[in-house]
Amino acid sequence: MAPTMWLLAAMLGCTPHSTGSTEVGVRVAKVGIFEPKGVSPEVYTPGATYFFVPIVNDFYLYDTALQNIVMTGEQGVGARTGDDSLRFKTIDGNDISVNVTVAWSIDGSKAPYLLQFVGPDTDTVGEKLVRPVSRTIIRDVLNSLASEQFYDAGIRFKKAEEAANLLNYYLNPEGIRISQVLLGEHKFNERYEQIIRDKKVAEQDASRLQSETEAARELRRRELEQAKGVVTQTIEKARGEVEKRHIDADAIYYQRQRQAEAILAEQRAKAKGIAERARALSGSGGRSIVKLKVAEALRGKPIIFMPTGGMDLRTTNMNQLLQTYAVVGATNSSTSSSSTDSSTNSSTGDGSK
Repeated sequence: MAPTMWLLAAMLGCTPHSTGSTEVGVRVAKVGIFEPKGVSPEVYTPGATYFFVPIVNDFYLYDTALQNIVMTGEQGVGARTGDDSLRFKTIDGNDISVNVTVAWSIDGSKAPYLLQFVGPDTDTVGEKLVRPVSRTIIRDVLNSLASEQFYDAGIRFKKAEEAANLLNYYLNPEGIRISQVLLGEHKFNERYEQIIRDKKVAEQDASRLQSETEAARELRRRELEQAKGVVTQTIEKARGEVEKRHIDADAIYYQRQRQAEAILAEQRAKAKGIAERARALSGSGGRSIVKLKVAEALRGKPIIFMPTGGMDLRTTNMNQLLQTYAVVGATNSSTSSSSTDSSTNSSTGDGSK
């Protein structure tokens, strides 16, 4: 501030009033000589110093930074001693306590209104306005849940958002902004807690048994698929072997068929040649060919002419006949040889004489 301003303020007997970096100020005219008496509608901005004539003016500060109202059952936590948690009944009639934290702040533009109708500082506003309204609204939102729903974090989160929206609906016109509602640990009475624990244990056991059953079922399914695979493989292998043998049999059949066709063609050719030869031999030239072949077959073989007149070959002893002819033949040969020798001797004798 300029030195002249300080000097002027000192001459007039004014008192300085400063606002912090997150604070706003509200002035109250106590006398009403130069202005109406009461709360001034002007909001004094953060981080500045203001001079007012003492005695006839009062100056109030409100912190606009984020504030927390902690309502918990834990000792030494929160603004109040003892159990300050939110207590109510669930929709199914069980008693429950929930730790709640409300994050809130003051709308600086509404500071004059808060001074006039709520309180002279931030703590008073929190205690007289934010705390009681928050406990009422949050309790009304949460007691619509069943006991088991408090174990679902997703449901709790949605209900906390719903409570924050309702609080803003009611408190924004009063100069209060609700940033967040946080739901902490919850507790039922001991008897119900034991029932819940037993139920959770039973559910875990049931889930474990169901998982084991599903695992066993999956194992059986895999074993069945493996068995099906082995059977399919065996069947395909057998089919392949059958197909291979079928192909081999077809190849052998084809080979034998070709061999039979070749033999048949060869025999047909031979038969055709024989038929042609027989046709050729059935003519006049055929007899000559036959005679020629017979002559060729008898060439160089001895031929005996046997008389047949008056002889019945059916009752003739051929062995004896042949033996007789053989003797006769031998006798004739000897006689012929003797005659030849006598002639030779006679000629020799005559010559000697």
